[in-house]
Amino acid sequence: MSRIHEALKKAEQERSLTDTTQRVEAAPAITEAAPEHSSSAVSAMSGAGTGAVMTPDSLLARSRKTQWNPDPKTMLFFSDEEQLTGMEEFRTLRSRLYQIREKRSLSTLLVTSTLPKEGKSFVAANLAQVIVRQHGRRVLLIDADLRNPQLHVLLGTDRGPGLSECLRGDADEFSVLQYGSMNSLFLIPAGAQNENPAELLSSGRLKALLNRLAPLFDWIIIDSPPALGISDASLLANSCDGVLLVVRSNATPFDLAKKAQQEFSDHHLIGVVLNGIDSLPSYAQYYYAAYGKPDGKGQA
Repeated sequence: MSRIHEALKKAEQERSLTDTTQRVEAAPAITEAAPEHSSSAVSAMSGAGTGAVMTPDSLLARSRKTQWNPDPKTMLFFSDEEQLTGMEEFRTLRSRLYQIREKRSLSTLLVTSTLPKEGKSFVAANLAQVIVRQHGRRVLLIDADLRNPQLHVLLGTDRGPGLSECLRGDADEFSVLQYGSMNSLFLIPAGAQNENPAELLSSGRLKALLNRLAPLFDWIIIDSPPALGISDASLLANSCDGVLLVVRSNATPFDLAKKAQQEFSDHHLIGVVLNGIDSLPSYAQYYYAAYGKPDGKGQA
């Protein structure tokens, strides 16, 4: 009887060892994630449990290449010129953001304004462009202004499919990702018009989307509606690491700018961009010239 027991015990041990070996051999290879500031970061693709990883080349392969026709007067870094008005200011803004990033986690940035027509979309788009000018940087622009989207207009591309379709569950993240002549700059446009933008943005799907996409990009820059009058910007801020508030020189009332600032906690608001400066002393123009022209074109 003891021999039978020993034989069964031995067979059980061998079977257990075989199962363990098979599980190890079947497990997907784990690629060590690069630091968030590196463009070589990889991420699990949509569809948990597949074990696949996303590389820069496969990101391009799964995204949609479209023909972008940006306005060179407002989309500064698509131009061949290197000293257009505003370029140096965006380089300075880029440097300030990286300085902040050294002290705190900052990879998902919301760009908003107090009121419409203050230049938030202009700032968001050009900030993304100046970041990808640095070697190896990859940026995703998301147009979350579902009420009055402007990024597709500024970049001269299609409005959809985009964020609306993705948040409704009608499309996955890769089918709404597009890129143009800058292979490191990606866009999720607003997509089709939606009757209830606030409900769509507060559904929780946006946060899940950002969690899936964040490891693929050095920065995600989100263009949101203005902060006052509607709740969209406050809802979006809850899914972001920081908020950049755009105000317009000689246009934004001080009391409203102060009220917009109070919409965000100290943890969220990382800075204010003064846009549309018309004139400054000559010694200051190089460093502090206008982020945009006062005619309002492209200044959503």
